[in-house]
Amino acid sequence: MFENLSERFSSAFRSLSGRGTISESNVREALEEIKTALLEADVELGVARQFCDEVMEKAKGREVTKSLKPGQELVGIVHDELVSFMGPEDSKLFLVDPGPTVIMMCGLQGSGKTTTCGKLAAYFKKAGRSVLVAAADLQRPAAVEQLQQVVEGVAEHAKGSAKISFYGEPDKCAEYGKAVNAAVGVCRRAVDKARAERFDVVILDTAGRLHVNDELMKELEAVRMSVQPHQILLVVDAMTGQDAVRSAKSFHERLKVDGVILTKLDSDTRGGAAITVKKVTGAPIKFLGTGEKFDALDEFSAKRMAGRILGMGDVVSLVEKAREEVSDEEAEKMAEKLAKGQLTMDDFLSQMKSLRRMGPMKQLLGLLPGVGSALKDINIDDKQFDRLEGMVQSMNKDERRNIKVLNKSRVRRIAEGSGTTSAEVNRLTSQFEMVQKMTASMASGSMASGGMAARMQAAKQMAAGGGMPGMPRLPGMSFKGTSATVSPKSKFKQRKK
Repeated sequence: MFENLSERFSSAFRSLSGRGTISESNVREALEEIKTALLEADVELGVARQFCDEVMEKAKGREVTKSLKPGQELVGIVHDELVSFMGPEDSKLFLVDPGPTVIMMCGLQGSGKTTTCGKLAAYFKKAGRSVLVAAADLQRPAAVEQLQQVVEGVAEHAKGSAKISFYGEPDKCAEYGKAVNAAVGVCRRAVDKARAERFDVVILDTAGRLHVNDELMKELEAVRMSVQPHQILLVVDAMTGQDAVRSAKSFHERLKVDGVILTKLDSDTRGGAAITVKKVTGAPIKFLGTGEKFDALDEFSAKRMAGRILGMGDVVSLVEKAREEVSDEEAEKMAEKLAKGQLTMDDFLSQMKSLRRMGPMKQLLGLLPGVGSALKDINIDDKQFDRLEGMVQSMNKDERRNIKVLNKSRVRRIAEGSGTTSAEVNRLTSQFEMVQKMTASMASGSMASGGMAARMQAAKQMAAGGGMPGMPRLPGMSFKGTSATVSPKSKFKQRKK
């Protein structure tokens, strides 16, 4: 999502390479490029100017640390300033005791408010909190039915065992302009039901509009006065840029919003809203919507976001995703198998399924430092993993346990059973054998005895064989040797001069 912004920042930092000190003139040049990058990312002009002025004040006359280059020094200053603009980190939602905690959701139509209500319910369900989700949008066509389907999906499929229920009054729905003030009664009755049935949390999905107007604000203010919510969360579409920030400011002025949830950050959004919304509204960013699935709601971290904008990746988020999918017991079993060099196709299939549950592959690779820019123009089709899974599932138990038993007839049968070709099956098995050899050599200690040279040789062999099974080649990350050829004349003895 921040590829263009990261690229422009990197270009600005490269302009400082080779300088011995950070002077006002060379920093000003870099900051002009940074300001242009921020404006292109749809950051508000006043915020972009303020950001650059504050970076200039901190960088002016600053000596370059001996272990760093001027570009790296400026990266540190810009990183700290980004954290300051987007922070402080305040992603936790406090719960009252006794319950229920009332959370009022508001936002414009199309911002992803209804979907976010479902994600928030899934978030609480995983934490062991029971949730009642109430449909208070009575004017948008099919809004109540949509929320009901979302909540039922969360109750059935989301992780956790806590109770998730839906509350709606479809008979109160009416065409636009005729259901005025009906939402207030629906919200009040939903809170009463939650209190009577001892729910921990009530989420109120209020009405939205195509733009901010006085009628919408009056209805939301009436709901707020009637049920006295403990938290008011504003859902903002990150793709709408400065317009999202303007609407957020209007909501905050009338409702005193407690936090902002940025949605659609998995899209081609330019990221300006993430930098601007906290500075303009004063309300902290609580969560980020990173996909359509129930679990695609991440707690906001200003430090991690700043790292992703500057192309440093977000390894912490990657580790957290892995921990959610792989238990400590499973990780220990896999470590033991790797230590013995006993990796099988069943293990590969299990790991691939865990990886796919973590999210789209391009999104996961983008969390690695320096990889985001390399993925900019690469289309990674996750359906290729379906083909890999089909090939492994078409093998019998003996073949999965030991791929050396495969011959031409078996390969042909596997290809026919998985709808692939024999060449694809052979490619998978050869890449898997390469991984097996690498893990076996690591287990035997030859890696440790050979040092870095042995590791590099193994990596080159893996790259020559196509890398990890099913993984795409990334530009700038191959181990291809030089293309220069040796001259035939070099074979002959040179005449003395």
